[in-house]
Amino acid sequence: MSMKKKTKLRITALTGAGMLCGAAIGLFGMPGHAQSGPPQKDMRVDKAMRAEVIDAIVANLDRAYVFPDKAAAMATSLRAQLQHGDFDDISSAETFADTLTDALQRDSHDKHLEVRYSEDAIPPTFDQGDSPADKTAELSEAKRFNFGFANVDRLPTDIGYIDLHQFGRKDQIATRVAASMTMMSDTKALIIDLRHCSGGDPEGVMLFASYLYDQPTHLNDVYWRDENRTEQRWTQASVVGTKYGEARPIYLLTSADTFSGCEDFAYALKNNRRAVLIGEITGGGAHAGAPHRLDAHFMMFVPSGRPISPVTHTDWENVGVIPNVESSAKKALVIAQIAVIRDMLKTETDPVWQHKMKDQLHDLN
Repeated sequence: MSMKKKTKLRITALTGAGMLCGAAIGLFGMPGHAQSGPPQKDMRVDKAMRAEVIDAIVANLDRAYVFPDKAAAMATSLRAQLQHGDFDDISSAETFADTLTDALQRDSHDKHLEVRYSEDAIPPTFDQGDSPADKTAELSEAKRFNFGFANVDRLPTDIGYIDLHQFGRKDQIATRVAASMTMMSDTKALIIDLRHCSGGDPEGVMLFASYLYDQPTHLNDVYWRDENRTEQRWTQASVVGTKYGEARPIYLLTSADTFSGCEDFAYALKNNRRAVLIGEITGGGAHAGAPHRLDAHFMMFVPSGRPISPVTHTDWENVGVIPNVESSAKKALVIAQIAVIRDMLKTETDPVWQHKMKDQLHDLN
């Protein structure tokens, strides 16, 4: 996969030292979750700048947007709105970016399609990949959040628990995945919490999933419109350390905030029946892509790829991943634990452990 599919969208959290990582794009883009930080200084936009930005949006949609017919329709709509004077009263750069995002998402129903404003000048080389400074800033920010591993624990009655907030880059999370799976190696079941998971690196998703299967498994395909190619995505045959394997059950917890690459992980594991999903319908962002410079102070995320499940032959764009057991996100962890313990009681022969499990069920209920 080309690096542009995995870059980070550096749009927010700008400082005098330059742009810091704003939000992880995720497996299929994740421009929406901005990093906290000091607000940007707004700037004034005039008629010429508005026209220039819209021309650049149209060009990028025409060249790369995943559905050519929708790209053409959005281009026609934007030009009509510009001609009609719908943007004439907008002088704020922030407001202009938000208005363009609303218009594009309204016409496309694509939650990854987004325009952003940057106070700091965006270099002409922005589309060519990360600079050394960008990479250093990204690594520093990722370390603050432990590359997405919020918590790894063993719950009562030998249930493993991993709380993932993001899938970090493969080389950065490799030791953490291996260590987590070593800690989980003697558990009877595994709960992976994706309720606050906003996306992540595609290679990181496949690496993590590789620990959950005995043999290479076809997760999905991704069709890239801008490159006119289809990429197959399989789990690895071998991993560093101990695989969790397929013999023990896995439960995934979801919420409306579960998005992008985290949805891809959940969608694949649900459809090939490797995991049971419990919680809310996810956010519904499936399309992959990359950020593109529009001018010195505006950029956009252009979804250029769409996943194709080998099971459903479609994806979760705009509909989300539907859990096997729907519940509020708040109750999902308790429901999963109850399901695991009830299943374990069917085969547990040790009376001491039977008693402990029944006590834990009583506490959970």
